Amino acid sequence: MLRLNTSIKWLLFLLCIAPISAQGQGEQGSQKWRSLFDGKTMKNWKKTNYGGEGDVQVTKGQILMEFGYSMSGVTYTGKALPKTNYEIRVDAIKLDGNDFFCGMTFPVADSYCSFIVGGWGGAVVGLSSLDGLDASENETTRYMTFDNNKWYRVRVRVEPHQIRCWINRKLVVYQDIEGRTITTRNEVNLNQPLGFATWETQAALKNIQVRELKVKQPK
Repeated sequence: MLRLNTSIKWLLFLLCIAPISAQGQGEQGSQKWRSLFDGKTMKNWKKTNYGGEGDVQVTKGQILMEFGYSMSGVTYTGKALPKTNYEIRVDAIKLDGNDFFCGMTFPVADSYCSFIVGGWGGAVVGLSSLDGLDASENETTRYMTFDNNKWYRVRVRVEPHQIRCWINRKLVVYQDIEGRTITTRNEVNLNQPLGFATWETQAALKNIQVRELKVKQPK
């Protein structure tokens, strides 16, 4: 009886750690993160000319985006980025204002999408757009509170069948995209293939990084 109980305990232990091990293997199976911003210059970036945009400059290792009327932002001009099976992450901070401080536009296969953080008065989080519906209208819509002068780690993962997004390691978007029409709103088309925008808000970015995901080929 003692041997049986011990065996059962070991079996339960192995079952408990299996998901953790699998998660760890998934992280290890990815490529290393690659920096897209050197923290010193605007190399591989340009101010996005929406019309009425605020000034953009590099200061203290950050890309500082001043108030715009109504948008300010930056667009990536470096070498080609992956279109699927990849992740992008950035640290973003809202310094002042009442609307989105991180509108990340990114590739999704042959199209593009945006992850909005703090839009529509400062609380809306979601993807723009799914089947023509923006972050305030589709099933990814959720509401969160964002403090001024606080850094938030934003991460987006794009795979052929889904998009996932995290804010400070909290999964906030888990969206199946098979059969869905993925687009961006007209206002941020100038941020393609990769860019960041704000709406009447002063914000800053740092630690902009990308990595490709290793995909296991079926046997």
